[in-house]
Amino acid sequence: MSSPRATPVLAVALAAVSAASLFIGVLDVDPAGLLSGDPEHLWVFGASRIPRLLAVLCSGAGMAIAGLIMQQLCMNKFVAPSTGATISSAQLGVLASLIWLPGAGLWGRALLSFAAATLGTWSFIWLIRRISLKDPVMVPLVGIMFGGIVSGITTYIAYTTNLTQALSTWLSGHFSLVVRGNYELVWLAVPLIGLAFAFAGHFNIVGMGRSFAENLGVNYDTVLFAGLAIASLITAAVVCVVGSVPYVGLVIPNLVTMFKGDRLEGTLADTALSGALFVLICDIVSRLVIFPYELPVDLTVGIIGSIAFITMLLRRLRPGRRGPASPERADRKAARP
Repeated sequence: MSSPRATPVLAVALAAVSAASLFIGVLDVDPAGLLSGDPEHLWVFGASRIPRLLAVLCSGAGMAIAGLIMQQLCMNKFVAPSTGATISSAQLGVLASLIWLPGAGLWGRALLSFAAATLGTWSFIWLIRRISLKDPVMVPLVGIMFGGIVSGITTYIAYTTNLTQALSTWLSGHFSLVVRGNYELVWLAVPLIGLAFAFAGHFNIVGMGRSFAENLGVNYDTVLFAGLAIASLITAAVVCVVGSVPYVGLVIPNLVTMFKGDRLEGTLADTALSGALFVLICDIVSRLVIFPYELPVDLTVGIIGSIAFITMLLRRLRPGRRGPASPERADRKAARP
């Protein structure tokens, strides 16, 4: 049963953990130094700690919302940027920008990354619609294999063009290099999350299947493309700034919908807050576990996310349990007299 108090509790928890994270790092920064106007403390705080916190919050909330949108549109709880080839396609786009637009900077890299992420996501959707998969658990497995093919192509091209080392920055997720001036692209997640709130009702309708949406006068293809474009653009922005942050879009929406239900209007806020809180906690753990050194955040997120993903798979595979229907199955049900 959902609780209306969950949202303010998550917001308070996120604010508390955010405040604590500002004072965790190799360079010693404390409230007393900030209040006294110490120049070094103020510089570290403004150039590194605050940008890093904002990048973590935008990345966590954005990836969680991207996963929620993809799961709703595909009517499959195991679809996400990490299992739908979106992240791997965005990385291929980054490599393409390094080859064709080496001097384009962050925004040029983001443009090709977004195009590749959108194309890869749509290719995955086309593939699962062409293959009749009776078990919904097979959908993310096909996505993982498809993403593996894209990653293999990316690695091969990187080797042949001597860009392996340059590409390594975007193959793993880390916030250690986030400083003022090179992370602002990730702010794009904020207006995109706003669009997700604005079109939440349409995403709910499209998630019921083509026939249901068209009977209500909703353009199925347009809304589907818009939703996947939002998810792809968020993913591309995050990949271009911090690299791969897997499993957030898979695990967090599933945990939230377990308690809040599947209606987007009631889950979007909690999903965004939970995703930001989850990634922030993982980032703090990454900073502290081998202090003063730092682990890539995708390692921490990947370990926890993999355990949660396997648990969800085992739960879905229990006898007598059925996964959510695919859009095609919903269409067939709607067409029955």
